[in-house]
Amino acid sequence: MRHSLALLDRVGSIGALVAAIAAPCCFPLFAALSAAVGLGALSGYEATVLYLFQGCALISLLGLAFAVPRHRHLGPLVLGFISVAVLGYTFYYSFQHAALYAGLFGLLAATLWNYLSSRRLGQQPILRSVITCPQCGHQAEEIMPTNACLFFYDCPACHATLKPAAGDCCVFCSYGSVPCPPIQTDASCGA
Repeated sequence: MRHSLALLDRVGSIGALVAAIAAPCCFPLFAALSAAVGLGALSGYEATVLYLFQGCALISLLGLAFAVPRHRHLGPLVLGFISVAVLGYTFYYSFQHAALYAGLFGLLAATLWNYLSSRRLGQQPILRSVITCPQCGHQAEEIMPTNACLFFYDCPACHATLKPAAGDCCVFCSYGSVPCPPIQTDASCGA
């Protein structure tokens, strides 16, 4: 379900692009393309198409928001929010073609960025992490297990026994430079 909601950004962005192509009054850059693909027949419904465009932009922003917990990158959401804000400003306060295109292409760029961030999830997890002891500051590079979480770790310098912080599944997620492999791959963790 969560993965399906994260795809809303693609659906919304494609819908916004199609609506923009179908509304050559506001997007004259797409007028020739609109006529070539037969969307000129929608010219009598341009007001409705523009509302559809705005709705698709909001759907795309919602999809970007749902994708953040999955890939843990705020960049696409921030770019999407700025793009939708620019579109809203352009439609309701000061209509400018340059701002309209900037908002549309910014939203498309945010969707592409989100897609590329999500694709990285399928890559192999990083298995080396540097654990920093909160007691003495000693750092040690360790290899993380792929089949289990490490709940306890003895610092080689001060011999303090580290336990995961509240809300974390293991010592690598709490004190490591890289979270554990299950968290990296968005899989279920042993906690």
